[in-house]
Amino acid sequence: MEEEGVVKKFLYVNRKAPYGSIYALESLEVVLIGAAFEQDVSMVFIDDGVYQLKKDQQTSVSSGIGMKDFSKTYRALEGYDVEKLYVDKKSMEERGLSVDELVVPVTILDDAQMGELMEQQDVVLSF
Repeated sequence: MEEEGVVKKFLYVNRKAPYGSIYALESLEVVLIGAAFEQDVSMVFIDDGVYQLKKDQQTSVSSGIGMKDFSKTYRALEGYDVEKLYVDKKSMEERGLSVDELVVPVTILDDAQMGELMEQQDVVLSF
């Protein structure tokens, strides 16, 4: 039986584009819930998941997406003590994105650093 008050390290891995499925928005909601329970929460953005953090997303009906742009919600994470946001270097490079194009500050990790981060976690959830 686990002790009460034990803080677990949760890593949420975001691999999907922000629109076209519910994964990105669901991940964000689960992260906020975990943070509300005072767990040690980190987020990683890999593959098309890096697009979740891109500034100035065009999501209006005229763009064909017709969903509300929720990327600004990532700015609220700091208020929930979710400050460990990591982005895969290779994924950023392959998509032609730079840190200046992201809505929040992140730490860029290479493959080896990403592997080390994942090894340090108690729970890894992939979306």
